[in-house]
Amino acid sequence: MNANILKINTLSKLGNFILLCNENTDFSDYSLAEKEKAYIKKQLEEKNFSFSIDRLDQKIYIVYSENEQLEYKQNEKARKAAHGVYSDLKKKKFSEIEVIDAQNEASRALAFAEGLALSAYKFTKYFTKELETKQNYLAQIKLFSQSVSDAQVAELNNVIEAVCFVRTLVNEPLSYLTAEKMSKEFQNLAKESGFKIEVFDKPKIESLKLGGLLAVNKGSDNPPTFNVLEWKPENAKNEKPIVLIGKGVVYDTGGLSLKPTPNSMDYMKCDMAGGAAVAGALYAIAKSALPVYVVGLVPATENSISAKAYVPGDVIKMHSGLTVEVLNTDAEGRLILADALSYAKKYNPELVLDIATLTGAAAAAVGNHGIVVMGNAEDATFDKLEKSGLTTYERTVRFPFWEEYGEQIKSSIADIKNIGAGSAGAITAGKFLEHFTDYKWIHLDIAGPSFSHKEENYRGEGGSGVGVRLFFDFIKKYFQ
Repeated sequence: MNANILKINTLSKLGNFILLCNENTDFSDYSLAEKEKAYIKKQLEEKNFSFSIDRLDQKIYIVYSENEQLEYKQNEKARKAAHGVYSDLKKKKFSEIEVIDAQNEASRALAFAEGLALSAYKFTKYFTKELETKQNYLAQIKLFSQSVSDAQVAELNNVIEAVCFVRTLVNEPLSYLTAEKMSKEFQNLAKESGFKIEVFDKPKIESLKLGGLLAVNKGSDNPPTFNVLEWKPENAKNEKPIVLIGKGVVYDTGGLSLKPTPNSMDYMKCDMAGGAAVAGALYAIAKSALPVYVVGLVPATENSISAKAYVPGDVIKMHSGLTVEVLNTDAEGRLILADALSYAKKYNPELVLDIATLTGAAAAAVGNHGIVVMGNAEDATFDKLEKSGLTTYERTVRFPFWEEYGEQIKSSIADIKNIGAGSAGAITAGKFLEHFTDYKWIHLDIAGPSFSHKEENYRGEGGSGVGVRLFFDFIKKYFQ
C-alpha cells in the first residue's frame, strides 16, 4: 500500500497535522493555545526545527524551514524532514495526516509531501511473521496549501507510484521476477497508464540477431525478452523520440567469471534497476499525459551459469554487425545494452539515454550519492540533465569521455572487447557502448544509488527507484 497525496481546501481542526512553517508564519491562525505558541517559540529559539505537541486526542508536528539560497537544497531538507516525521507516524499507526503549508511555498510543500509518501513505502510481500511491525499504515496525506495546484498533486502522485513500482520490482527475487515475468509487469503498467508495449520473445530476438542479449542468456533455462515501450500522444512536441534504454538483468551471477562473495552476488537481483526505471518513467509520463514522444527499450535476461553459458574468449556478433571478444562474462550489461542502442537507430532519435547498474567502478568513484554520466550529447543537454538531477536530488556527475579511454577496448581478434585494462572502468564501459551509437546519447551508471543495504532517509532500504524522478523532470522540461 502506497501513501496517496490528496489536496484539501479546508482543515478538519480535529485531525493530527503537520505544520510547515518559516519565519513569516503567523501561528495565531492555527487554533494554538498561548502555552503552545510559547513552547513553539522556545523550541525555535533553541534551533530545534522539528518537534511535536501532544494533545489529549490530537498530535501536532512542527517543521520549521530556515531560509536557504539554493531551492533544490531547501527541498531536499524538506524531504528528509518528512522522513523524520514519518518515523513517529509509523509508531502511532496513523492512517492519515494533514500537512499544512503555513510557509506558502509550493515547491517545499510538494517536496515534503513527496518525502513523506516515499518514506511510507515498504516491501513486505514475503514476511509471514512480525508483519505488524513492518507494514506501513499511512494511506493518505492531506495537503492544505494555497500555492499548490490539483494538477501538481496529481502529477506528484503519478511519479511516486512509478518510483514505488520500480522499488518493488528491484526488491523482487529471481524466484519471482524472471525476464518474462518482468515483461508481464510492464504490460500491467501499460494498461494502467496508456503507453503501448510490445514484448519480443526469444524467436523474435533471434530473428533480429540481438547477439549480445542471446549470448548473455545462453546459460539460463529462462528465455530472454526485449521490451519496446512507446508513448506517442497526438500533441507531442517532438517528431523524433527521446529513447530511454534500461539494463534488465534480472539476476547476475557474473556468469563463468563468477562474482566473489560476500557482498557482491548477494543482492544482484537489483541488476535490472535501470530497466525498471525506464518502465517507471514511461508510466509516470503517460499517466501525466506529458506532450512528449518517448520510447523505452529494455533487454531482459538473467546471467546464469551452465554448460551452455558463454565463456571468456568467445567472440559474439552483435545486432549492429560488430564482433565482440568476451574477456569477462560479468561485463554482460554492456552487451545487452549495446544491442538496444543499435536497435534504437531505427527511430532516428532526438536523444538517447541509457541507464544501468553497470560498473563497480562508478559506485567506487561516487558512492551512493550520485549517478555517473558520460556520452556525446551537447553540453547544453548535460546541463539540463544536471539541473534535473539537482531538482530531484538524483544528482549527476559527468565523467571525461576522451578518446584515449577507447584504446583499452581494442581487441586483437575482434572489432572490440567487452572490458578494458582495469583503470577507469566506468568510462571504458561507456566507450564500449559508444560504438553502437550514431546519435546524441548520454549514458547513466546507477550502480551506486540503485540499492541500499540499510534504510537511507526517504529513499528507503533495498531498491531506491533512482532514475524515475530524474527522467520525468528532465523529459518534462526538455522542450521548454
